[in-house]
Amino acid sequence: MLEALLAAGLGPGPNTLAAPTARGRGTGPVAGPRPPAGLLGREIRRLPTSRRVVALTFNAAWDESGLGTVLAELRRRRAPATFFPTGMYAEARRAAVRAMAEAGHGLGNHSYSHPYFDDLSTQERAREVRAADAAIRKASAAEPLPFFRFPYSSTTEDSVADVNDLGYAAIEFTNDTNGYLGPAGGMTVNEAVRRAVDSLEPGAVLQMHVGSSTGDGVVLDAEALPKIIDAALEEEYAVVDLREFLASQAP
Repeated sequence: MLEALLAAGLGPGPNTLAAPTARGRGTGPVAGPRPPAGLLGREIRRLPTSRRVVALTFNAAWDESGLGTVLAELRRRRAPATFFPTGMYAEARRAAVRAMAEAGHGLGNHSYSHPYFDDLSTQERAREVRAADAAIRKASAAEPLPFFRFPYSSTTEDSVADVNDLGYAAIEFTNDTNGYLGPAGGMTVNEAVRRAVDSLEPGAVLQMHVGSSTGDGVVLDAEALPKIIDAALEEEYAVVDLREFLASQAP
């Protein structure tokens, strides 16, 4: 299905907002758009808005299982999403990352090799972020977003500051569906949907995954996505594009 989506040409690439340059703590920012000041200085687990909106995000670090299904459903619903691939994923699965961008979705940065950032120095963190940025740019032929998601969602005040200095807002999540655990981890499609619905609040950010962590090809988040969107709409929530928050902080 992924190959068919690529051949179909799924719309425009991500935004290419211009941005001023800035200097951080000796590492310097990655080239590209800068997040607004209101998204810096802390990890973001809920978007700064009072509107009934929810952002759909997908991490990508394993394989492309479920990606075609997710992209097709997002296209059918005309719903935006943001994908956070690792740099290693972008190098190994270039067609998958290209498909995300060509479908018109935003691409964030999920580090190069998915280490615990708590254990890294400022310079090591910069290398991880920069290597991922380069790999995502090469694979997607698009401008990545200035959004970073920490591996394991493990953040510290210092690591958030380092990522901010590189030109990224630390976009975490309100809740994870835990679909990535799969049936072997005791998860079901209905439980993934329940976790998503229970997390709905203005500005909620849902974390899901594409790919199979066990290699069995089962991606519960891909199966749950239609029900999650249906449930959000029933609760009068709109699916919002994270890129909207690059331009404005207005609620």
